[in-house]
Amino acid sequence: MAIFLWEAKTKQGQPKSGELDVANKDIATASIRRQGLIEIKVKKKPIEIEIFPEKVVDKDISIFFRQLSTMINAGLPLVQCFELAERGAEKKSLVKLLKGIRTELEGGSPLGETLRKFPKEFDRLTCSLVEAGEQGGILDSILLRLCTYKEKALALKSKIKSAMVYPAAILVVSFIVTSVLMIFVIPVFSEMFSSFGAELPGPTKIAMAISDIFVEYWYIVLFAPFVLVYAIKAIYKTPQGHYQLDKLLLNLPVIGNVLRKGAVARFCRTFSTLSAAGVPILESLDTVAETSGNVVIEEVILKTKDSISQGMTLTAPLEASGVFPVMVTQMISIGEQTGSLEEMLSKIADFYEEEVDTAVDNMTALMEPLIMAFLGVVIGGLVIAMYLPIFQMASVV
Repeated sequence: MAIFLWEAKTKQGQPKSGELDVANKDIATASIRRQGLIEIKVKKKPIEIEIFPEKVVDKDISIFFRQLSTMINAGLPLVQCFELAERGAEKKSLVKLLKGIRTELEGGSPLGETLRKFPKEFDRLTCSLVEAGEQGGILDSILLRLCTYKEKALALKSKIKSAMVYPAAILVVSFIVTSVLMIFVIPVFSEMFSSFGAELPGPTKIAMAISDIFVEYWYIVLFAPFVLVYAIKAIYKTPQGHYQLDKLLLNLPVIGNVLRKGAVARFCRTFSTLSAAGVPILESLDTVAETSGNVVIEEVILKTKDSISQGMTLTAPLEASGVFPVMVTQMISIGEQTGSLEEMLSKIADFYEEEVDTAVDNMTALMEPLIMAFLGVVIGGLVIAMYLPIFQMASVV
């Protein structure tokens, strides 16, 4: 299939133009001629190559779902809703996505089933909620609930990212500064000290020896961070490596606390949203596990699903895992017993999202003096090591 641009005139001489998505030029010409048009000109639309193609992100999907909910609530047919959304979309990638969905809908496919054919843009949670909304005849309200979920999830993800970026950026800067000192600055001092003929202090010898290694093996120093990142990614792709790295992240002293609270908030928010939409609990747990973002959490949720299928409560396996705080399991237990699990999960999610905010602020406040102390020890230590021989020479003089 290809896209053809055409121009023609009516028998009254009025100009017409448009696009056709067909196999070849002859089919395009025949299709236009059947409309009773004359003076037909058809040419193939040139392929546009995007060097940096825009991707459809969660924010785009969330905005579209709000628009779709409003149009459905106004009584517009689903296909017409997508046609209007196509005209209003600015991103070419979003227009292409909406057009693909509309084509499937015109073929008679339900919306939930259609979305599953675009897994890069629509995760399992989205598809499950849309299918539940279609079956219950409440698609417009489900879409609004899904938008709220996505917006809260994006905000949580942004907070956790900001918590990770700050220390990583400081470490990168300190590595670059140290490397510059070792490769370019300390060798100058080494040449100067070589003419002294006196015994150099121990710290100076250590700094000069490390500098020699940096200068001689500069290519290793330069590429070591990239090799390390590649190795971590390769390990992360293996099931065992993925599990161990996720477990390590959860157990890190400061960052692990933020990640754990974020995982609890995501679990409760996703589970609450699915429960409110009427999705069966076992199917909900499958979806929650897939969208958990951590293999350790995913394993716990899948074990919980197996336990529930055997007649156990939701609380017991979560409490036995040791991953979820006692307060969370107790509140879930109360929700099960009182029949208000959805409401309880929503309250837990709200609480832990605020906890993530507090944890990020506390981590930033704690890490700033630690990072300053680290930089002071490294950079200050190098400066002192280089100036010790000068101080000794001045004292002798």
